[in-house]
Amino acid sequence: LCLQETKCAAPAVPPEVRALPGLPHQFWASPEGRPGYSGVGLLARHEPLSVTYGIGDPEHDAEGRVVTAEFPALYVVAAYVPNSGRGLARLPYRQRWDRAFRSFLASLDARKPVAVCGDLNVAHADIDLRHPRANRRSAGFTAEEREGFGALLALGFLDTFRHLYPAVPHAYTFWTYLGGARGRNVGWRLDYCLLSRRLEGALCDSKIRNKVMGSDHCPVELFLAI
Repeated sequence: LCLQETKCAAPAVPPEVRALPGLPHQFWASPEGRPGYSGVGLLARHEPLSVTYGIGDPEHDAEGRVVTAEFPALYVVAAYVPNSGRGLARLPYRQRWDRAFRSFLASLDARKPVAVCGDLNVAHADIDLRHPRANRRSAGFTAEEREGFGALLALGFLDTFRHLYPAVPHAYTFWTYLGGARGRNVGWRLDYCLLSRRLEGALCDSKIRNKVMGSDHCPVELFLAI
């Protein structure tokens, strides 16, 4: 179970989360000196072989955005990619992050296959948001961010949902709280399960659980036979 934007350091994780049945192995990343910002968690039924935090780049690792767990068959990466911000103020930083993140994932993939699960803060194609024309220069749909995501796929990763359902429209994972957007399904697909292409044969399904409430995002789920 991969959680993003937890805004919670490990010592402050609520006891009901600590006690979730079947998920005793829990790993939490949070930003340095910025309580209530960013953060990811990775919860596992079986103890990983190893766990790392961050992507090995000091420019980016202070924000608590990545936890990686190694299992016998693959790495699982829980990721919360930075938003380019209001007025695209962080777009240059986001582009540097994208390059560093691709390098990190490539280094993992050279050792064993990888599953990346999380809020990647990009809608890749026009089909992945309700109003593409109006959002060409909005954070999450700029040409720069979309090209960065395309470059990641070109490294040898599958966008599992679009691989299985290339033409399904109105499949979103995020809806602003404003204007009743969720009720009208005016959304964006920002949350992904990516997979090393060489595990394509193990891919069983990739689901968007858009009926699950409790956040402005909904869960996504990956099914593998490994």
